[in-house]
Amino acid sequence: MGKKINIAIDGFSSCGKSTLAKQLAHKLKYIYIDSGAMYRAVTLYGMEQGIVTDEDLDKEALIEELNNINISFNYNRTTGKSDTYLNGKNVESEIRTLRIARMVSPVSAIKEVRTKLVKAQQAFGKEKGVVMDGRDIGTTVFPDAKLKIFMTASTEVRAYRRFRELIARGDKITLEEVKENISRRDEIDTTREESPLIKADDALILDNSILTMEEQFDIVLDWAEERQKN
Repeated sequence: MGKKINIAIDGFSSCGKSTLAKQLAHKLKYIYIDSGAMYRAVTLYGMEQGIVTDEDLDKEALIEELNNINISFNYNRTTGKSDTYLNGKNVESEIRTLRIARMVSPVSAIKEVRTKLVKAQQAFGKEKGVVMDGRDIGTTVFPDAKLKIFMTASTEVRAYRRFRELIARGDKITLEEVKENISRRDEIDTTREESPLIKADDALILDNSILTMEEQFDIVLDWAEERQKN
């Protein structure tokens, strides 16, 4: 085991970033931080306050509420994973719905929201030994991360993966609706003015369109172990 490093995993929605990041953190005994969950929690808060709806959001009202939003992660002994807490309440299940997914990209595009959450995310990584996934981890949150990974896969593959997840949860949704949501999120994430989704110059590309979970994990573990040595 080499020295601890921070690992940034960025990429498009439904690429399996969180799954890979959790596996890697568990293997390396690192802390895993799901940055996307933080933006989802802000979106949920906005919906609970009536300032984010299924179709629109009140940007100024949400900005005014940011100081009332506290997001934390607590270990769940039953699942063996970290759950997301919004103002002391476990919201892990609530933030994973398609309703939240539909509005999280517009919320994430708000400069003040990103400023607040990036500051919190950077605080998590001060002591190193963190694996974090999201859209701007390697470019904005941890620009000095020793290992940066940019994950991608075809829209069709990502849509089918997400569709299976939602159906397994009991959501009534069509594959076309999921594909439309993913395409919309891709457009917002890559074109937003504040910290858009782009590959960091020194990031390694991982296209997992035809890779199994085991194959992609082996590839990334090799990358991580090599970076820990240097």
